[in-house]
Amino acid sequence: MKAIADTGFIVAFGNRDDHHHHWALELAKTITEPLLTCEAVLAEAAFHLGSTAYVLALVQDELLRVAFDCTRNLEPLLILARRYADRRPDLADLCLIRMSELYPHHVVITVDEKDFRISRRNKREIIPILSPPKP
Repeated sequence: MKAIADTGFIVAFGNRDDHHHHWALELAKTITEPLLTCEAVLAEAAFHLGSTAYVLALVQDELLRVAFDCTRNLEPLLILARRYADRRPDLADLCLIRMSELYPHHVVITVDEKDFRISRRNKREIIPILSPPKP
């Protein structure tokens, strides 16, 4: 599966008490190549999990791969930040929207689908997402 990992997936995978933990574990069993992500997502996940070492180990173990450079994508990120200013997006979400543009055949794995249902890549395209089933 070609995918981009959002913070919520990483947190659910790493936190046994998370509501979506079982879903994240089952999904992880199907992963055959590293999930792409960005440093902003790693920082958020480390904060929520309370463990930078755990998150870095996911990169070392190749569940995750950092595949984004903010400096090289500064102008597109600024455009996205202005476009979605009324929604007050965080940097991680903007990076994932941009990553979806750069990696159009990858789905975004997220537990917070509402932001990605509203956001668009390349101005008009729906961002493909994979999220837990609704109860």
